[in-house]
Amino acid sequence: MSLLFCCNHRLTPVLLCFLCNRSLALGQQYSSLGSQPILCGSIPGLVPKQLRFCRKECQHQFRGRRWNCTTIKDNLAIFGPVLDKATRESAFVHAIASAGVAFAVTRSCAEGTSTMCGCDSHHKGPPGEGWKWGGCSEDAEFGVLVSREFADARENRPDARSAMNRHNNEAGRSTILDHMHLRCKCHGLSGSCEVKTCWWAQPDFRTLGDYLKDKYDSASEMIVEKHRESRGWVETLRVKYAFFKHPTERDLVYYEGSPNFCEPNTETGSFGTRDRVCNVSSHGIEGCDLLCCGRGHNTRTEKRKEKCHCIFHWCCYVSCQECVRVYDVHTCK
Repeated sequence: MSLLFCCNHRLTPVLLCFLCNRSLALGQQYSSLGSQPILCGSIPGLVPKQLRFCRKECQHQFRGRRWNCTTIKDNLAIFGPVLDKATRESAFVHAIASAGVAFAVTRSCAEGTSTMCGCDSHHKGPPGEGWKWGGCSEDAEFGVLVSREFADARENRPDARSAMNRHNNEAGRSTILDHMHLRCKCHGLSGSCEVKTCWWAQPDFRTLGDYLKDKYDSASEMIVEKHRESRGWVETLRVKYAFFKHPTERDLVYYEGSPNFCEPNTETGSFGTRDRVCNVSSHGIEGCDLLCCGRGHNTRTEKRKEKCHCIFHWCCYVSCQECVRVYDVHTCK
């Protein structure tokens, strides 16, 4: 981001300083935020350390799907051509990545690893019965503001894809605000909870991933409309099927169909499903019939060492034996 852009951009002084100087410390895990506009395969705002963050959650959520966020080693555009299309998969990646930026910044502020922000003192209100305010409430609104400036930085074109990306980015960020909750800690002898202090906290990132995965499954298909405004032709999105529920600002939207991801295809970014582990007893998408796209599956046995016959000793440790168990592993042909 150039200094000229920063100086002409209408931001709060704190955020302006943050964006221009790129000096918000996000700790070791997120220390690179703001250095280069590289996100999960071309979304501006994240760098390699953040790539691993949103990639890990994406791979967990789609571990049983034909598209499982397969990555290309040593390639910053880790999702490759998948993001070139306005599909459900692209909608999810934009949402989870945008939420990831907001989550990382918010957590860093609360942990005190940044000099640009701190705890939230604006939404406390009177304490409840049996507890009082304490700890450091996480300032999610600041994290969302930073995410909006980064993830939406290039989405200012008057076309349908920018409109879709902006919508899904905001849906991802809204997930954090919607899931803020009170987290409490008890104080007293032997856990008596004589005093309980509470603070506002973000949910675990896995909770956000689970929620956005549900939104992926129920994403709304849109169509592109063109109309003329004073600045020229503008593309907007309208729900394709009027008798379906219209998407809210918290729903994901898309307007192009997804490939089937059954076979490798460099143009679509599909790696295929050959050699993927499948669940032979499931009739769902993770089952061998659907995941393997009707090609059938192979079965092999695999020995695994596991802890077993564990005994608790007073006081206080657990001892276990090591057992070898044999499992059947099913993989797609």
